[in-house]
Amino acid sequence: MTTHALYVRLEAKPGKEQDVEALLREARSTVLREPETAAWFALRLGPSTFAIFDAFSDEQGREAHLNGSVAAALTAKAPELFANPLEFIRVGVIADKLPI
Repeated sequence: MTTHALYVRLEAKPGKEQDVEALLREARSTVLREPETAAWFALRLGPSTFAIFDAFSDEQGREAHLNGSVAAALTAKAPELFANPLEFIRVGVIADKLPI
């Protein structure tokens, strides 16, 4: 079962919405190579609002993801793409249902 997760809300700067979407789509291929990442979702919440939710079975997996290339790419692109500072919110998972 997953017990640890991350939530990141992303607000695109005006005119950067497509760039944010492209960055998130590209990130998928990297996340697929992360065995510790049990679930990963890139979400569109509104016209300029996006989010990432990912889940892990333990703190080591979450830390590996935070120290990986997706977080690095988000951080590097933040001044160009995002209206607000990035905040990687560590959350706990109460229950889940994932493919076996």
